[in-house]
Amino acid sequence: MSADCISTAIDSILTICRPHITDTPLTKANWYKHVNWLNVFLIGGIPLMGLIQAWWTPLRLYTAIWAIAYYFATGLGITAGYHRLWAHTSYQATLPLKIFLAAVGGGAVEGSIRWWARDHRAHHRYTDTEKDPYSVRKGLLYSHLGWMIMKQNPKRIGRTDISDLNDDPVVVWQHKNYLKVVFGMGLIFPTLVAGLGWGDWLGGFIYAGILRIFFVQQATFCVNSLAHWLGDQPFDDRNSPRDHVITAIVTLGEGYHNFHHEFPSDYRNAIEWHQYDPTKWSIWTWKQLGLAYDLKQFRSNEIEKGRVQQLQKKIDRKRAELDWGTPLESLPVMEWDDYVEQCKNGRQLISVAGIVHDLGNFVQDHPGGKAMIRSGIGKDATAMFNGGVYFHSNAAHNLLSTMRVGVIRGGMEVEIWKKAQQENKDAFIAKDSNGQRVVRAGLQPTKVFEPSATAGAA
Repeated sequence: MSADCISTAIDSILTICRPHITDTPLTKANWYKHVNWLNVFLIGGIPLMGLIQAWWTPLRLYTAIWAIAYYFATGLGITAGYHRLWAHTSYQATLPLKIFLAAVGGGAVEGSIRWWARDHRAHHRYTDTEKDPYSVRKGLLYSHLGWMIMKQNPKRIGRTDISDLNDDPVVVWQHKNYLKVVFGMGLIFPTLVAGLGWGDWLGGFIYAGILRIFFVQQATFCVNSLAHWLGDQPFDDRNSPRDHVITAIVTLGEGYHNFHHEFPSDYRNAIEWHQYDPTKWSIWTWKQLGLAYDLKQFRSNEIEKGRVQQLQKKIDRKRAELDWGTPLESLPVMEWDDYVEQCKNGRQLISVAGIVHDLGNFVQDHPGGKAMIRSGIGKDATAMFNGGVYFHSNAAHNLLSTMRVGVIRGGMEVEIWKKAQQENKDAFIAKDSNGQRVVRAGLQPTKVFEPSATAGAA
């Protein structure tokens, strides 16, 4: 083996063994090594130069209109093309539409379709984990810009299947010719339109080219940052994606991100008529023109199931914060005679539906007066509480539940239910996701819909 071969082999081994810069601590001495200076120049440097140049370049009306129009076109190249068509295959497109979206998407200067969709699929598969390339758990600024201007170890990004992208000739062509597409559609084309159209060559280059690229990039980056930070979570709260109209306005309809992460193959982000989603409207329009087909939608039944489940989780969390009284299975069993004796000795106890309640100082606060409530002390007040004297409200039953101190042996269905629980017999008790008993409105155990006179009733 020659010396050159040995040297090459050693260099290869050292390259393999040498740790990636991201595996070394960030210090004052090496911080610059962690920075992706090329991306810093592309994302920050060039827009800064364009902004400086704009100070001496007047913005003409036609150029402004063209810059805005091309902003929306290149933005749709990302949202309708890169995102919903290629990353999630939420619909199918004809060849002319694919070529258009690949071209204007390249004009947004956010990487090739293949690279963009690969990272986005990893983001969905590994949301909020170390394998998420732009996890918001690393900070809002990181998810917006940091993941691009700081070097990333490609081995840490979660693996995804992109075989379908490798089989798409449009994707392959754009990836191989990406730099040509970037310069052609990102800078040359918008400059030519403004220059040949109304003679504003420099304005077209600055406003429709450089600054338009900057704004469309920042809008797209908000999907990674703002959409994981601002808004509510109507479908799932296990991960960070959120829905908010502001994010939707900024991102051409990509702001209903909680819905999107739950139903990623749906071609819509917004499902309500009043929600802003120009990307959805564009795809639908292309379908009417015969340019798009096979638009995928999750069944409304499945969407509503997710919404109801999330509402139930929110209710359960709220329920857990409230005082529902001592659970029936935790209450001591009292003999009737013992209950009566304690009342004779001065305790202000009342029995309703076999449950004993200590009224304490509530007698003084009873809206119906002291005399009426005192008439039930030491007796079975079920009938009087449930319509015999007054048909008490749901709120009254709920308040009464916080005063439980015991159950009467043989006290209607309560003791029977408790015995079944202790013996592990079947006894249906609705419970929430936290395992706590669910008490529906009007369904407290003290609520008896057919009040009947009892032996101890006053």
